[in-house]
Amino acid sequence: MTVEPIRDKVKIKQMYQYLNGRDPKYGLIFKFGLNTGLRISDILPLKVKDIFHRKGVFYEYLVLKEKKTKKEKKIKLNAALRNKLLSYVLENGLDGEDYLFPSKKGNYIGRIQAYRVLKDAADLIGVENFGTHSLRKTWGYWTYKMSKYNIGLIMDTFNHSSQSITLRYIGVNQDQKDELYSLVQF
Repeated sequence: MTVEPIRDKVKIKQMYQYLNGRDPKYGLIFKFGLNTGLRISDILPLKVKDIFHRKGVFYEYLVLKEKKTKKEKKIKLNAALRNKLLSYVLENGLDGEDYLFPSKKGNYIGRIQAYRVLKDAADLIGVENFGTHSLRKTWGYWTYKMSKYNIGLIMDTFNHSSQSITLRYIGVNQDQKDELYSLVQF
């Protein structure tokens, strides 16, 4: 099974509402992935001090070293994510050294636990071919559409070596193939 982006904005909204209702921590993980395109392995270990300069004051950029590529990544968090982060940190009384997504066992939520909760939500809402990479792919898919098909920039953001890899990764090739098949009907 190939993990796919979520192409339906209604399902994205429903999934977020379900996750946020279950536990705001999972709603925020979902929102974080959708708004940054980061891998789940780069989101889960984040601490409050990685995002906030001091209580309530954001750094201009989230700067981190990607776990997989070891490359530095610099992300300007958008207003929707900043608003959610600020209220989440304040409501949960989190301080600089605290993990944004703490586990009950101390440390932070593991990838498998995050996957289980997100996958349950996807199944409940009817999102097919979902995996934790779906968040990253969804960011790429919608950014591609909203940026008027600026594949070069998305390719660079994902550190892909070719446009065809990025198009396949974000599921655009499949969309185009699906369209082809509907063109000719006998």
